[in-house]
Amino acid sequence: MRDDTTDLTERLQPGPLRRAKRLTDPPPSGDWRRWGTALGIFAGIAIILFGIYNLLQKDIILDVDGEQRAVGTFKATVGEALAEAGVTLAEKDRVDPPAQTLLKDDMTLHIIRAFPITVFADGKSHELITTPASVRDILAQAAIQLGALDRVEPALDATVDKPSTVRVVRVTQEEVVEEQSVPFRTEQKPDNTLEKGLRKIVSRGRNGLERNKMLVTYEDGEPVKKDLIAQQIVRSPVNQVVAMGTIDHVSRGGLDFRIREARYMVATAYTHTGRNTASGAYPEVGMVAVDTTIIPMGSRLYVEGYGFARAADRGSAIVGERIDLFMESPEEARRWGKRTTKVYVIE
Repeated sequence: MRDDTTDLTERLQPGPLRRAKRLTDPPPSGDWRRWGTALGIFAGIAIILFGIYNLLQKDIILDVDGEQRAVGTFKATVGEALAEAGVTLAEKDRVDPPAQTLLKDDMTLHIIRAFPITVFADGKSHELITTPASVRDILAQAAIQLGALDRVEPALDATVDKPSTVRVVRVTQEEVVEEQSVPFRTEQKPDNTLEKGLRKIVSRGRNGLERNKMLVTYEDGEPVKKDLIAQQIVRSPVNQVVAMGTIDHVSRGGLDFRIREARYMVATAYTHTGRNTASGAYPEVGMVAVDTTIIPMGSRLYVEGYGFARAADRGSAIVGERIDLFMESPEEARRWGKRTTKVYVIE
């Protein structure tokens, strides 16, 4: 039974005092339960939202031109993530994995930039834009086909990963038949009817003929190599026979002398010019001018039709198998004229 006296006392107290007392009273047990339930629900929702956040956000790595950076995104595909990150792809650029691939956490996106390549083939240049590829793939992009012998620089399996040049060398081969002369050889035989130094052709030689089958290799239309396939001697060469003089003693003018050699030379004549000879002596009969590379200066000579002489002079016009004979007068020089004569070089 409720105490009416206490209840009456409370009613007789002033209002503020009565309210303060009620605030200090412990809440009913039902209120504690309601507060706990609310807090539990709030914590659960927070955990769920945090889980959803972590589930939806992916941490990925962007690898652009060799530089990597980590980003977080809520996008679903590779292409969307690149757009969000401000990565622009040119027409020939490539992304790995492809743009339509679904994103996964810790995924690395490789952006591979395209670059220009120049392909030279058949006298023309082909320009194309490509990402790193083998030379074989680059030629396929340029619609260039190779022949069985064609050569490529760099090699077909080489990888091109920067702006560069690819060159196609067209290689062809052709069999050709060539004829060429086979030179004859000279056969020398001693002849005791000729003076030493003189020679006479006994029988003339004749060149042979050789027919060769050649494999000619061309690069871009230019021959670069010849290989002999077969050889045939159509006509054999015939040796030339030359008689070589062996006589080393001759008699002229009642004198017998030993010779080093004999030569047939073109002989002309000259007379006084007012100058000394190349040897320093005043010219006189018996002095002759020679080419000193043929007959040494000072050599003793016998010139048929002229007599004994000495190489004591030289002249700018006396070159090779030539000799110039001194005469006392212009009339004698004119009578001599120009003729071929035998000259002996005396030992």
